[in-house]
Amino acid sequence: MTSPSMFDANSLDRNLGMELVRVTESAALAGGLWAGRGDKIGVDGAAVRAMRDTLNTVNLRGTVIIGEGEKDEAPMLANGEKVGNGWGPEVDVAVDPVDGTRLCAEGRPNAISVMAIAAAGSMYDPSAFYYMKKISTGPEAADAIDVDASVEENIKNVAKAKNKSVRDITVVVLDRPRHDDLQAAIREAGAKVRLIADGDVAGAVAAAKHGNSVDLMMGIGGTPEGIITAAAMRCMGGAIQGRLWPKTDEEIARAESGQYDTDKVLHTNDLCSTDDCFFCTTGVTNGDMVGGVSFRSHGAYTRSLVMRGTSGTIRFIEGFHRLEKLQALSNEYARGLPQIGSL
Repeated sequence: MTSPSMFDANSLDRNLGMELVRVTESAALAGGLWAGRGDKIGVDGAAVRAMRDTLNTVNLRGTVIIGEGEKDEAPMLANGEKVGNGWGPEVDVAVDPVDGTRLCAEGRPNAISVMAIAAAGSMYDPSAFYYMKKISTGPEAADAIDVDASVEENIKNVAKAKNKSVRDITVVVLDRPRHDDLQAAIREAGAKVRLIADGDVAGAVAAAKHGNSVDLMMGIGGTPEGIITAAAMRCMGGAIQGRLWPKTDEEIARAESGQYDTDKVLHTNDLCSTDDCFFCTTGVTNGDMVGGVSFRSHGAYTRSLVMRGTSGTIRFIEGFHRLEKLQALSNEYARGLPQIGSL
């Protein structure tokens, strides 16, 4: 006799993860055509069009909760935009067609195309607060972090939870002037700093990945990336905590009006309240989490990572894309760039 399924029959179909890989692959391929060409808007525009077109073929009824581009005044899938083909489950959607557009434009590593979906109503809506103070780690130390605690206390608690010496703890930090004091505090506590130029989703996932060389991510980064990271943490068993960090005069006024509680600590469950979610990413340029797009005379190779919250399954996928099919992407999204076969 077959035992009943351990999963809710109403949860998102497990095969949906493979459809999402197609979405991030298409964005990575289109954005990758612009790698090293010095044009951030070109990268974003190509990736957004490819992601939207492919996402609208997927069987889902999605609402974009996080569209990312508003923060950077770049091409984007707009917050509130309806995506999917109108069939299938209702879901919240968080996307960043290229997390690390500057990295891609300058030909630097660690640019990724990334998205997350979750059952409708389960993703936090930051309402145009674009930045947050964040701390994130993997499952071994998920209960050891506290965004309100000192840098030294967090590092000591994570080291204890992971059965490591403080001197062996590595903290991922965005390389920004606002983090000069944070870097100093990490080193004063005895730990090591790993600076990244952009892309703190990749940094957070790296810190949560078992056996990786980093243990913790700290600092002020994008709120959109925080929600996407929360979906990844639901899949990986890690944790993220954050607090909204008003930056512009408009955000400060909104916070002072009492509409939003900027003192509230937002935990993983606040940012993504269900395990019924997926996280998917494809490398645009080579990185620590996944390799980038490799264009060849006969086609292109992509490297992707897809995770499912319900089962906790993590899959690495390598794809090969034929030249004649890619050429359509080149014509559609590259706007005058060289033919793929000549790259």
